[in-house]
Amino acid sequence: MPNKVTVIGAGLAGSEAALTLAENGVDVTLIDCKPGKLGPANVNTDFCELVCSNSLKSTDECTAHGLLKAELRMLGSKVLEEAEKSAVPAGSALAVDRNMFARRVTQRLKNCIGDIRCELAGEADDGYTIIATGPLTLPPMDVFISENFGRLHFYDAEAPIVSAESIDMSKAFFAARYGKGDDTDYLNCPMDREEYESFYNALINAERADAHEFEKGEIFEGCMPVEVMAARGKDALRFGPMKPVGLTDPVTGKRAYAVLQLRKENAAGDMYNLVGFQTNLKFGEQKRVFGIIPALKNAEYMRYGVMHRNSYIDAPSSIDRFFRSKRNEKLMIAGQLSGVEGYVESIASGKMAAIHTLRMLEGKEPMPLPETTVMGALSAYISTPNPEFQPMNANYGLLPPLKELPRDKRMRKEAYGRRSLEDMKKYTESYLWK
Repeated sequence: MPNKVTVIGAGLAGSEAALTLAENGVDVTLIDCKPGKLGPANVNTDFCELVCSNSLKSTDECTAHGLLKAELRMLGSKVLEEAEKSAVPAGSALAVDRNMFARRVTQRLKNCIGDIRCELAGEADDGYTIIATGPLTLPPMDVFISENFGRLHFYDAEAPIVSAESIDMSKAFFAARYGKGDDTDYLNCPMDREEYESFYNALINAERADAHEFEKGEIFEGCMPVEVMAARGKDALRFGPMKPVGLTDPVTGKRAYAVLQLRKENAAGDMYNLVGFQTNLKFGEQKRVFGIIPALKNAEYMRYGVMHRNSYIDAPSSIDRFFRSKRNEKLMIAGQLSGVEGYVESIASGKMAAIHTLRMLEGKEPMPLPETTVMGALSAYISTPNPEFQPMNANYGLLPPLKELPRDKRMRKEAYGRRSLEDMKKYTESYLWK
């Protein structure tokens, strides 16, 4: 019986897959271009790098992402475990110190995998292989994926980061929306109507960075640049990332007209991320336009927002619900390349690819996860024929409806969560792994 698997790519999905396999006694070869070469969005030579601190979203089990994390804990997610050990305060969200997180995962990989290679892989071998090279896959692997799976493209955008000391704290206040979490988790930058309208008009008329020809295409809803969202209407931001509901300005005792929330980027709290402000504005325009927000008038930018190309395969036509190639069941693909959108979703895909591979190594057919779970629903989504296929985040809309639907919104979500975790428990009891 074979007991060797090659994992190509040491991002979130690849790290989860490699750790799951190795800690279950599989002989793993892990291949990644780091530290010899960094990809277009990389700045850290460690594996499992995140581009922003709050990439792992909510921990509330009444949200789809919170439920997904609960499922991953039941399955013993290695990467989620390290993320929780690297957490920084962020209310009901899981934000991490990115450098600490990457360092912890990298060390764990080195502790249990003896064969880690710094290479630019260009193909898969004849044995079991999981490709998890990410949405910015470098040549020559991108050619191999295109030839074997086919690819599409969409934009991704990152929010700016400012230094804490450059924020005008007299124009901001600490509070979590609706009082969820520690009151120091979020720094809120309020605006009155006149200030907001001035900011809005500057934003929609600001100059954007040129996109390379290969980057021009449809913008994916999950990473909408703030200027594109604003162009949908004057109040689009006030009902989106700048919604003031659930926040009371302690200076006025009232709700502001619009509020930009800032979130700690690291454990030291000396950098803040502009929440929901992914952007493709030119750097000078970012400083000018965002400087209209009173608290950011003199902000110092540690990183400007950027936009880059992301890629994903046409999953329904090329892989099954076990993330296996329809041409070669020993070849699997995981992470955002597979059509799951989001970092926690990528971890989940790496976990699923690994546990399915464990079954195949035993000479058994993989067991599908229940579609009543978020993980099972995601794997069903990416493998279901869809002529307009796009990457998908975790959401309740993927789950089959409840037999009895409570009228109260939170009660409905709690019911979805109970059903999911009950079914996941049955699944784990039917096949155990570490």
